[in-house]
Amino acid sequence: MIPPRFAGLLFALILSGLMSALVAGIASWGASAATLQDPWPWLAAWRRAWLHAWPVAFPAVLLMAPLTRRLVAWLTTPR
Repeated sequence: MIPPRFAGLLFALILSGLMSALVAGIASWGASAATLQDPWPWLAAWRRAWLHAWPVAFPAVLLMAPLTRRLVAWLTTPR
């Protein structure tokens, strides 16, 4: 089991992996010659795009999370 002190890092790792996979999949579909009958070109393009996107997405989530939390707190504070 992973110690609770790593919860923030684990959250960022999972979130960045899922979101980069989703975005890479959508972008790759439009850029590939795949069809529903033959998805292999898309799968290859998606895998390449995701493997490049995740190493960028993970530190981005780590860096942007504190800023996002402050922005949300500011936007939801009654004035």
